[in-house]
Amino acid sequence: MTGGDTPRGRLRDRLKPGKWSDLRKRFGWGALLLVIGIVLLLSSGLWMRLGVSVIAGLMMWELARLTGWRHPEFHSPRHPVLIGLLSGLVLLTMLVLSGDKPLLLILLPILAGLPGTHSHERPAYVLFTVAILGAAYALVAMREVMGLATVLWIVATVVQSDVLGYFVGRKVGGRKFWPSISPKKTWSGTLAGWVGALVLALGLWVFGLGTWPVLLVGPLLAIAGQFGDIAESWLKRRVGAKDSSQLIPGHGGVMDRFDAMSGALLLALVLMLVHLLPIIGG
Repeated sequence: MTGGDTPRGRLRDRLKPGKWSDLRKRFGWGALLLVIGIVLLLSSGLWMRLGVSVIAGLMMWELARLTGWRHPEFHSPRHPVLIGLLSGLVLLTMLVLSGDKPLLLILLPILAGLPGTHSHERPAYVLFTVAILGAAYALVAMREVMGLATVLWIVATVVQSDVLGYFVGRKVGGRKFWPSISPKKTWSGTLAGWVGALVLALGLWVFGLGTWPVLLVGPLLAIAGQFGDIAESWLKRRVGAKDSSQLIPGHGGVMDRFDAMSGALLLALVLMLVHLLPIIGG
């Protein structure tokens, strides 16, 4: 029996540099992001609003960089920074002031960002601006209206879908889900995320923490998260970028980490507005 045929040899082969070479870096920074996310969700009031606004501002900085790269004569290095700062301040104002009128402030980063955005990318810039700021607003709204447990369920659904998609997709492989947009995403990883969301929802239902609609909404949230990931992949492929930025080693940028979360939060917001989002633990 050769070294590669022994259990130790097979384990060494699985862990050798290659398709798992980025695992340690991804795990380390992923754990740090998880801790930051938990602290943010456990906070409330102004601190939570500040934290969410900072994250949204960073995402808007990345979006301005991605959509303005083709037009250097209209796109100074300061433009993305200004858009990020403006977007963060706008979101914070929307979250602090009461009533519906402050929501109109979302027009400010849209109008301010269009001159520095290539004409071909302006529709994408508008849509992603609404998605980023809308998802950030939804996170705070659901935290305060639906409670911490419901938000943790949404976050856990997206996280497990991302983790299972990564490991199952790399281990099992197989047919690509949408190769023209996201060549690394496989059907095996995608289906694993759906199954994981269903198992999580089933556990909540069995232990009496959620009503039966969680069995339907859970997988739908996973699907929405995956399409949020695909939407960002489409934008990056469109502008010729591998990552939204290099702010997070092993993960790319902030948009790369929160694209799936944004998709799930937007769906959850719609379901909450039509009173179809289950309350966990309520």
